[in-house]
Amino acid sequence: MFKKILIANRGEIAVRVIRACKEWGISTVAVHSDVDKESMHVRLADESICIGSHQPVNSYLNIPAIMSAIELTNSEAVHPGYGFLSENANFAKILEENNIKFIGPSSKLIKMMGDKIEAKKIAKQNGLPVIEGSEGGVSNIKEAKEICKKIGFPVLIKASGGGGGKGMKIVNDETEFEKLFSLAKSEAQKYFGNDEVYIEKFFQNPRHIEVQIMSGKNRTVHLHERDCSVQRRHQKLIEETPSPILVDEIRKDLFDKTVNMVSKIGYEGAGTVEFIYEDGKFYFLEMNTRVQVEHPVSEVVTGIDIIKEQIHVAFTGETALKQEDIIPRGHAIECRINAEDPSKNFQPSPGLINMCHLPSGFRTRVDGAIYQGYKVTPYYDSMVCKLICHGRNRSEAIQRMKRSLDEFVVEGITTTIELHKKLLNHKKFIDSNFNVSWLDNEKII
Repeated sequence: MFKKILIANRGEIAVRVIRACKEWGISTVAVHSDVDKESMHVRLADESICIGSHQPVNSYLNIPAIMSAIELTNSEAVHPGYGFLSENANFAKILEENNIKFIGPSSKLIKMMGDKIEAKKIAKQNGLPVIEGSEGGVSNIKEAKEICKKIGFPVLIKASGGGGGKGMKIVNDETEFEKLFSLAKSEAQKYFGNDEVYIEKFFQNPRHIEVQIMSGKNRTVHLHERDCSVQRRHQKLIEETPSPILVDEIRKDLFDKTVNMVSKIGYEGAGTVEFIYEDGKFYFLEMNTRVQVEHPVSEVVTGIDIIKEQIHVAFTGETALKQEDIIPRGHAIECRINAEDPSKNFQPSPGLINMCHLPSGFRTRVDGAIYQGYKVTPYYDSMVCKLICHGRNRSEAIQRMKRSLDEFVVEGITTTIELHKKLLNHKKFIDSNFNVSWLDNEKII
């Protein structure tokens, strides 16, 4: 096994990776910005090294600084977590060229599946249903209008090189198309350095379903699905597994087609294939070539440590998992706890945590990096931790989550804990009668 791994990330995912490494007996190196020197991941790692100032471009996105840290600490491998450089093909390629193992797929596959247009073509070639729309990037307004005429409004304009709702515009009719097309291209250029966009048919009331996979040279397996349909402006808030709306026949078809595609492209490592689901049909959305924020719900129902298995695949090239051994048990729900004020349009709420009590108890898990006395800075993503509850069924998982949220105390900053309590008690959530547009169309708080 690897002797030393550098974690090119921060916060709860860096802590999560450090824990997995320790269970493998692997030494860990934490990198951090100047404002993160008191962070939990720095405290837990065997070694730490400052790689720059608080601006991500000067630290967590600073490839030369990270490469220097790798050399100074004699690290053999790098785990990128999620976000930052986790899907940066150039970073993976530099590591490959320097004989440092990137814990993830090859740079070639990251680039191939990170290009949403190329990924859509590959999915279609390998038997996955795709959303009707442009065959590739669209650069001029005349071509864009012709595509819209063919597939009909409403349509979705999306940035080819990004995600997270950036460079994404819903167009309801022809009168607003030109303005929103220009805005989408402008946003795509700003956030991803690439103004290419593509157009797809917009689904009004879909669910967001994704399949967790693990793949090696020897085989590809799935770790079942997650339902991530509780979203606000394309940002996930609550995730659960199994999806309460899928029937077994559709679930099997989804798994078979996903595993087939991932296997055919020669993928190695953990990944997630995302779909939208409406009226009994699923359509390929994208593939994330990294571990997902919501991976813990898959872990607790399958009993598989996805991060440890990622490391195993990176070292051996093969997965130790066999499909027949992956038997999900019960139901799991994850709530993302963000340092935001929902009553003020989810305004970020940085500050000093002067009181912190994390929930615990039977089948209750907290993945986080906060503690009493920790200062939440305004420079990074607002998620401070994740609460995961596991039950024998969905009803028990909901009740356990409600109990755990009642135990959760964070003072000094405003969080989304109260919002989650309202969502868990809402009839639409309890009845699973919601879609990705629910929170954008209905005032909950």
